[in-house]
Amino acid sequence: MTQEDATRTIGYQLKRVQAALRAAMDGALRAHGLTTPQYACMELLGRQPRLSNAELARGAFVTRQSMNVVLRNLEDAGLVSRPSTAPSGRALPTRLTEAGERTLEAARADVLAIERRMTAGLDRAQAEVLLRQLDDMADALSGPA
Repeated sequence: MTQEDATRTIGYQLKRVQAALRAAMDGALRAHGLTTPQYACMELLGRQPRLSNAELARGAFVTRQSMNVVLRNLEDAGLVSRPSTAPSGRALPTRLTEAGERTLEAARADVLAIERRMTAGLDRAQAEVLLRQLDDMADALSGPA
């Protein structure tokens, strides 16, 4: 592959889309007082309350240390709650507060609008094919080489 055609690779284009999506989300989420990692964490908790720090970090694609900071900031803002001690083991199960649920609902509407804008050129069938293809690509890279 020459340097000239490096931008025509699927990996490059995926990274380009990811960067544009992140920038759009950062801008929209700022109005809700959230960062993209905070929003991702809240989405995960909205679907599955009581996830551990490690589970949230994996789902939000950040390190456990970064998730600790995300959770602390969300807790300080009154958007999530965690017990002061773990009910069992070391994991502190986290939940959205009522304010967190309201913030998530409002932020989700903006994020879904961004996704609709991003996929406006695709019909439903094309979007489904793309989703399957992206899943397949992720699976291909996460399995044994």
